[in-house]
Amino acid sequence: MPAPHTVEFWFEFGSNYSYLSAMRIEDAARAAGVPLAWRPFLFGPVFRELGWEGPPFVVQREKGEYAWRDTARRAQKYGLPFRRPSVFPRRALLPMRVALLAADEPWMGEFCRRVMRMAWAEDREIDAAAPVLAALDGLALDPLALLERAGLDAAKAALRAQTGEARRLGIFGGPSFIVAGELFWGDDRLEDALAWAQGT
Repeated sequence: MPAPHTVEFWFEFGSNYSYLSAMRIEDAARAAGVPLAWRPFLFGPVFRELGWEGPPFVVQREKGEYAWRDTARRAQKYGLPFRRPSVFPRRALLPMRVALLAADEPWMGEFCRRVMRMAWAEDREIDAAAPVLAALDGLALDPLALLERAGLDAAKAALRAQTGEARRLGIFGGPSFIVAGELFWGDDRLEDALAWAQGT
């Protein structure tokens, strides 16, 4: 039997549907026997390139209200806490850069879940040193050094490059999953992506 394909998980901390996937994807991929690759990228540049003034949920009010209710329903389905944020979209540049630098670390999933809980269950700001250091506590060997690296121009350029790669791959939003060149979009397509990776 051929080895399963890797599922690339393209996400942003400021995305409500990415929250739903990030909180369950690691366990789901492990249960499916599928390798997982974390791929943080920025939604803002993608939306601007597509000619949108901002997130579709903000630009189109009715769609936005639906999305909040839908997120609450799906969170309840998964047994996840959810609090509609007081600020949306919420900046997440610093934790996104940290996530990019730490994408291959064994603790990446736990870091992402901690940041996502802050943003989507606790309605906390996440684009600052204090919350990022709290999310790294007990995970990174040297959180302060990692935070310092995340503030360098090289890290900023790397995140811009990864966002450009997302567009090159045809990604237009998130969460998105890419499996052997096949694109799956939306939290409700996670299971389909895992099945595709298994070859089923």
